[in-house]
Amino acid sequence: MGLFGSTVGAIRKGLKRTRTALTGSLRSLLTGRQLDEKLIDEIETYLLTADVGVQTTTTVIDELRRAYKSGELTRGEAVIDFLKQQLKSRWSECDRTIAVAPDKPTVILVVGINGVGKTTSVAKIAKSLRDEGRTVLLAAADTFRAGAVAQLEIWSQRIGVEVIKGTTGADPAAVAYDACQAAVARGVDALLIDTAGRMHNAVDLMRQLGKIRSVVAKRIEGAPHEVLLVLDATQGQNALQQASQFKDTIDVSGIFLAKLDGTAKGGIVLAIRDALDVPVKLIGVGETLEDVEPFDPDAFIDALFAE
Repeated sequence: MGLFGSTVGAIRKGLKRTRTALTGSLRSLLTGRQLDEKLIDEIETYLLTADVGVQTTTTVIDELRRAYKSGELTRGEAVIDFLKQQLKSRWSECDRTIAVAPDKPTVILVVGINGVGKTTSVAKIAKSLRDEGRTVLLAAADTFRAGAVAQLEIWSQRIGVEVIKGTTGADPAAVAYDACQAAVARGVDALLIDTAGRMHNAVDLMRQLGKIRSVVAKRIEGAPHEVLLVLDATQGQNALQQASQFKDTIDVSGIFLAKLDGTAKGGIVLAIRDALDVPVKLIGVGETLEDVEPFDPDAFIDALFAE
Protein backbone atom coordinates (compact mmCIF):
# COMPACT_ATOMS: atom_id res chain seq x y z
CA MET A 1 0.00 0.00 0.00
CA GLY A 2 3.03 2.21 -0.22
CA LEU A 3 3.01 2.91 3.48
CA PHE A 4 5.40 5.61 4.71
CA GLY A 5 9.09 5.51 3.94
CA SER A 6 11.54 4.23 6.51
CA THR A 7 13.35 6.87 8.55
CA VAL A 8 16.68 5.60 9.83
CA GLY A 9 16.84 8.30 12.49
CA ALA A 10 13.47 7.28 13.89
CA ILE A 11 14.49 3.63 14.01
CA ARG A 12 17.74 4.49 15.79
CA LYS A 13 15.82 6.54 18.34
CA GLY A 14 13.31 3.77 18.90
CA LEU A 15 16.04 1.19 19.47
CA LYS A 16 17.95 3.31 21.98
CA ARG A 17 17.31 1.00 24.94
CA THR A 18 18.23 -2.15 23.06
CA ARG A 19 21.29 -0.49 21.55
CA THR A 20 22.47 0.74 24.95
CA ALA A 21 21.98 -2.67 26.55
CA LEU A 22 23.40 -4.72 23.72
CA THR A 23 25.74 -2.75 21.50
CA GLY A 24 27.01 -0.28 24.06
CA SER A 25 27.95 -3.06 26.43
CA LEU A 26 29.42 -5.12 23.60
CA ARG A 27 31.65 -2.31 22.42
CA SER A 28 32.95 -1.82 25.95
CA LEU A 29 33.50 -5.54 26.28
CA LEU A 30 35.32 -5.90 22.95
CA THR A 31 37.52 -2.82 22.87
CA GLY A 32 41.19 -3.60 23.29
CA ARG A 33 40.72 -7.35 23.70
CA GLN A 34 41.97 -10.32 21.75
CA LEU A 35 39.24 -12.65 20.58
CA ASP A 36 39.23 -15.96 22.46
CA GLU A 37 36.77 -18.62 23.60
CA LYS A 38 35.97 -16.82 26.84
CA LEU A 39 35.13 -13.61 25.00
CA ILE A 40 32.97 -15.52 22.51
CA ASP A 41 31.01 -17.01 25.41
CA GLU A 42 30.42 -13.51 26.79
CA ILE A 43 29.21 -12.30 23.39
CA GLU A 44 26.77 -15.21 23.26
CA THR A 45 25.34 -14.18 26.62
CA TYR A 46 24.80 -10.61 25.42
CA LEU A 47 22.91 -11.77 22.35
CA LEU A 48 20.63 -14.03 24.39
CA THR A 49 20.00 -11.23 26.89
CA ALA A 50 18.75 -9.02 24.06
CA ASP A 51 16.24 -11.78 23.12
CA VAL A 52 17.94 -12.40 19.79
CA GLY A 53 16.80 -16.00 20.24
CA VAL A 54 18.56 -19.32 20.71
CA GLN A 55 18.50 -20.35 17.05
CA THR A 56 19.92 -17.08 15.69
CA THR A 57 22.45 -16.79 18.52
CA THR A 58 23.67 -20.37 18.08
CA THR A 59 24.14 -19.96 14.34
CA VAL A 60 25.93 -16.62 14.63
CA ILE A 61 28.19 -17.78 17.47
CA ASP A 62 29.10 -20.93 15.53
CA GLU A 63 30.18 -18.74 12.62
CA LEU A 64 32.10 -16.48 14.99
CA ARG A 65 33.98 -19.47 16.43
CA ARG A 66 34.77 -20.69 12.92
CA ALA A 67 36.15 -17.28 11.95
CA TYR A 68 38.20 -17.15 15.17
CA LYS A 69 39.69 -20.62 14.71
CA SER A 70 40.54 -19.93 11.08
CA GLY A 71 42.34 -16.73 12.02
CA GLU A 72 39.87 -14.58 10.10
CA LEU A 73 39.04 -12.67 13.28
CA THR A 74 41.57 -11.93 16.00
CA ARG A 75 40.54 -8.62 17.57
CA GLY A 76 37.43 -7.86 19.56
CA GLU A 77 36.81 -4.60 17.72
CA ALA A 78 36.20 -6.52 14.48
CA VAL A 79 33.33 -8.52 15.98
CA ILE A 80 30.66 -5.80 15.63
CA ASP A 81 30.96 -5.65 11.84
CA PHE A 82 31.07 -9.43 11.71
CA LEU A 83 27.86 -9.71 13.74
CA LYS A 84 26.13 -7.15 11.52
CA GLN A 85 27.05 -9.08 8.39
CA GLN A 86 25.91 -12.38 9.87
CA LEU A 87 22.58 -11.05 11.07
CA LYS A 88 21.84 -9.32 7.77
CA SER A 89 22.58 -12.52 5.85
CA ARG A 90 19.89 -14.40 7.78
CA TRP A 91 17.03 -12.41 6.26
CA SER A 92 15.44 -13.99 3.21
CA GLU A 93 13.87 -11.86 0.53
CA CYS A 94 10.13 -11.49 1.03
CA ASP A 95 7.39 -8.94 0.53
CA ARG A 96 7.15 -6.79 3.65
CA THR A 97 4.77 -4.22 2.20
CA ILE A 98 1.15 -3.94 3.29
CA ALA A 99 -1.10 -5.73 0.82
CA VAL A 100 -3.24 -3.75 -1.62
CA ALA A 101 -6.52 -5.08 -2.99
CA PRO A 102 -7.01 -4.89 -6.77
CA ASP A 103 -10.28 -3.07 -6.10
CA LYS A 104 -11.31 -0.81 -3.24
CA PRO A 105 -11.37 -1.24 -0.33
CA THR A 106 -8.25 -2.92 1.02
CA VAL A 107 -9.32 -4.62 4.25
CA ILE A 108 -6.79 -4.87 7.07
CA LEU A 109 -7.78 -7.00 10.06
CA VAL A 110 -5.77 -6.19 13.20
CA VAL A 111 -5.51 -8.79 15.99
CA GLY A 112 -3.60 -9.37 19.21
CA ILE A 113 -3.95 -9.97 22.95
CA ASN A 114 -5.01 -7.36 25.47
CA GLY A 115 -2.53 -4.64 26.28
CA VAL A 116 -0.20 -4.90 23.30
CA GLY A 117 -1.20 -1.50 21.87
CA LYS A 118 -3.50 -2.83 19.18
CA THR A 119 -5.95 0.07 18.97
CA THR A 120 -3.12 2.61 18.97
CA SER A 121 -1.42 0.63 16.21
CA VAL A 122 -4.63 0.79 14.16
CA ALA A 123 -4.64 4.57 14.61
CA LYS A 124 -0.99 4.83 13.53
CA ILE A 125 -1.68 2.94 10.32
CA ALA A 126 -4.79 5.00 9.66
CA LYS A 127 -2.91 8.27 10.09
CA SER A 128 -0.13 7.14 7.77
CA LEU A 129 -2.67 6.30 5.10
CA ARG A 130 -4.47 9.60 5.61
CA ASP A 131 -1.18 11.47 5.32
CA GLU A 132 -0.76 9.86 1.91
CA GLY A 133 -4.16 11.22 0.87
CA ARG A 134 -5.97 7.90 1.09
CA THR A 135 -9.48 7.56 2.45
CA VAL A 136 -9.85 5.35 5.50
CA LEU A 137 -12.70 3.84 7.49
CA LEU A 138 -12.33 2.23 10.92
CA ALA A 139 -14.39 -0.62 12.36
CA ALA A 140 -14.70 -0.95 16.15
CA ALA A 141 -15.14 -4.73 16.31
CA ASP A 142 -14.06 -4.85 19.96
CA THR A 143 -17.62 -4.77 21.24
CA PHE A 144 -16.88 -6.21 24.67
CA ARG A 145 -15.34 -3.06 26.15
CA ALA A 146 -16.98 0.32 25.82
CA GLY A 147 -13.61 1.84 26.59
CA ALA A 148 -12.09 0.27 23.50
CA VAL A 149 -14.70 1.85 21.24
CA ALA A 150 -14.27 5.19 22.97
CA GLN A 151 -10.50 5.03 22.51
CA LEU A 152 -10.86 4.30 18.81
CA GLU A 153 -13.33 7.16 18.44
CA ILE A 154 -10.90 9.58 20.08
CA TRP A 155 -8.16 8.53 17.70
CA SER A 156 -10.51 8.76 14.72
CA GLN A 157 -11.43 12.35 15.59
CA ARG A 158 -7.77 13.31 15.77
CA ILE A 159 -7.02 11.66 12.46
CA GLY A 160 -10.17 12.79 10.69
CA VAL A 161 -11.73 9.43 9.79
CA GLU A 162 -15.06 7.79 10.61
CA VAL A 163 -15.76 4.73 12.76
CA ILE A 164 -18.38 2.04 12.26
CA LYS A 165 -19.42 0.66 15.65
CA GLY A 166 -22.13 -1.40 17.29
CA THR A 167 -23.66 -1.51 20.73
CA THR A 168 -21.69 -2.90 23.67
CA GLY A 169 -21.87 -6.68 23.54
CA ALA A 170 -22.93 -6.81 19.89
CA ASP A 171 -21.64 -9.57 17.61
CA PRO A 172 -18.16 -8.41 16.46
CA ALA A 173 -18.62 -10.21 13.15
CA ALA A 174 -21.81 -8.23 12.53
CA VAL A 175 -19.94 -4.97 13.13
CA ALA A 176 -17.22 -6.09 10.72
CA TYR A 177 -19.85 -6.92 8.11
CA ASP A 178 -21.54 -3.54 8.51
CA ALA A 179 -18.16 -1.85 8.16
CA CYS A 180 -17.51 -3.75 4.93
CA GLN A 181 -20.89 -2.62 3.61
CA ALA A 182 -20.09 0.99 4.48
CA ALA A 183 -16.58 0.81 3.04
CA VAL A 184 -17.88 -0.46 -0.30
CA ALA A 185 -20.72 2.05 -0.41
CA ARG A 186 -18.41 4.97 0.33
CA GLY A 187 -15.62 3.80 -1.96
CA VAL A 188 -12.90 4.21 0.66
CA ASP A 189 -9.35 3.07 -0.03
CA ALA A 190 -8.84 1.14 3.20
CA LEU A 191 -10.91 -0.43 5.97
CA LEU A 192 -9.10 -1.11 9.25
CA ILE A 193 -10.87 -3.53 11.59
CA ASP A 194 -9.90 -3.32 15.26
CA THR A 195 -10.74 -6.54 17.12
CA ALA A 196 -11.05 -7.40 20.80
CA GLY A 197 -7.89 -8.33 22.61
CA ARG A 198 -7.87 -11.98 23.52
CA MET A 199 -5.46 -14.41 25.08
CA HIS A 200 -3.87 -16.67 22.52
CA ASN A 201 -5.01 -19.77 24.47
CA ALA A 202 -8.68 -18.73 24.79
CA VAL A 203 -10.16 -21.16 22.25
CA ASP A 204 -13.66 -19.67 21.97
CA LEU A 205 -12.39 -16.14 21.50
CA MET A 206 -9.84 -17.26 18.94
CA ARG A 207 -12.60 -19.04 17.00
CA GLN A 208 -14.50 -15.77 16.95
CA LEU A 209 -11.64 -14.23 14.96
CA GLY A 210 -12.18 -16.97 12.41
CA LYS A 211 -15.84 -15.98 12.22
CA ILE A 212 -14.95 -12.33 11.64
CA ARG A 213 -12.56 -13.33 8.88
CA SER A 214 -15.18 -15.53 7.25
CA VAL A 215 -17.85 -12.81 7.33
CA VAL A 216 -15.48 -10.25 5.83
CA ALA A 217 -14.44 -12.67 3.09
CA LYS A 218 -18.07 -13.25 2.10
CA ARG A 219 -18.74 -9.52 1.68
CA ILE A 220 -15.53 -8.43 -0.06
CA GLU A 221 -13.63 -10.68 -2.45
CA GLY A 222 -10.18 -11.57 -1.19
CA ALA A 223 -10.70 -9.87 2.17
CA PRO A 224 -9.12 -9.52 4.58
CA HIS A 225 -6.22 -8.64 2.34
CA GLU A 226 -3.91 -8.25 5.32
CA VAL A 227 -4.11 -9.79 8.80
CA LEU A 228 -1.73 -7.92 11.08
CA LEU A 229 -0.83 -9.38 14.45
CA VAL A 230 0.27 -6.74 16.96
CA LEU A 231 2.96 -8.01 19.34
CA ASP A 232 4.43 -6.16 22.31
CA ALA A 233 8.22 -6.10 21.99
CA THR A 234 8.57 -5.64 25.75
CA GLN A 235 7.21 -9.17 26.24
CA GLY A 236 10.24 -10.68 24.54
CA GLN A 237 10.08 -14.43 24.06
CA ASN A 238 6.52 -14.59 25.44
CA ALA A 239 5.36 -12.90 22.23
CA LEU A 240 6.47 -15.90 20.18
CA GLN A 241 3.91 -18.25 21.70
CA GLN A 242 1.17 -15.70 21.08
CA ALA A 243 2.23 -15.38 17.47
CA SER A 244 2.21 -19.14 16.90
CA GLN A 245 -1.34 -19.52 18.23
CA PHE A 246 -2.73 -16.60 16.25
CA LYS A 247 -1.04 -17.84 13.10
CA ASP A 248 -2.64 -21.27 13.47
CA THR A 249 -6.10 -19.76 14.06
CA ILE A 250 -6.38 -16.93 11.58
CA ASP A 251 -3.53 -17.18 9.06
CA VAL A 252 -1.60 -14.06 10.06
CA SER A 253 0.06 -12.38 7.07
CA GLY A 254 2.24 -9.82 8.87
CA ILE A 255 3.37 -8.59 12.26
CA PHE A 256 3.24 -5.11 13.74
CA LEU A 257 5.88 -5.13 16.50
CA ALA A 258 4.85 -2.39 18.91
CA LYS A 259 6.67 -0.70 21.79
CA LEU A 260 10.21 -1.30 20.54
CA ASP A 261 11.18 1.98 22.16
CA GLY A 262 10.14 0.64 25.58
CA THR A 263 12.38 -2.40 25.74
CA ALA A 264 16.04 -3.39 25.87
CA LYS A 265 15.13 -6.63 24.08
CA GLY A 266 14.61 -5.42 20.53
CA GLY A 267 16.45 -8.50 19.33
CA ILE A 268 13.06 -10.24 19.50
CA VAL A 269 12.68 -9.21 15.84
CA LEU A 270 15.41 -11.71 15.00
CA ALA A 271 13.83 -14.45 17.13
CA ILE A 272 10.50 -13.93 15.35
CA ARG A 273 12.23 -14.37 12.03
CA ASP A 274 13.55 -17.78 13.10
CA ALA A 275 10.44 -19.04 14.89
CA LEU A 276 7.73 -17.97 12.43
CA ASP A 277 7.27 -17.88 8.70
CA VAL A 278 5.53 -14.51 9.06
CA PRO A 279 7.24 -11.23 8.12
CA VAL A 280 7.51 -8.31 10.50
CA LYS A 281 6.01 -5.52 8.38
CA LEU A 282 5.72 -2.57 10.75
CA ILE A 283 7.45 -1.51 13.97
CA GLY A 284 6.31 0.95 16.61
CA VAL A 285 9.16 3.17 17.78
CA GLY A 286 7.40 5.69 20.01
CA GLU A 287 4.13 6.84 21.55
CA THR A 288 2.89 9.37 18.99
CA LEU A 289 0.85 8.54 15.91
CA GLU A 290 3.87 9.30 13.74
CA ASP A 291 6.07 6.74 15.50
CA VAL A 292 5.61 3.81 13.17
CA GLU A 293 8.06 2.58 10.55
CA PRO A 294 8.06 -0.10 7.86
CA PHE A 295 10.43 -2.87 8.90
CA ASP A 296 13.62 -3.03 6.85
CA PRO A 297 16.12 -5.67 8.11
CA ASP A 298 19.27 -3.86 6.99
CA ALA A 299 18.18 -0.51 8.42
CA PHE A 300 17.09 -2.23 11.63
CA ILE A 301 20.42 -3.99 12.17
CA ASP A 302 22.38 -0.86 11.27
CA ALA A 303 20.36 1.04 13.87
CA LEU A 304 20.82 -1.77 16.39
CA PHE A 305 24.61 -1.53 16.15
CA ALA A 306 24.95 2.22 15.56
CA GLU A 307 27.44 4.09 17.77
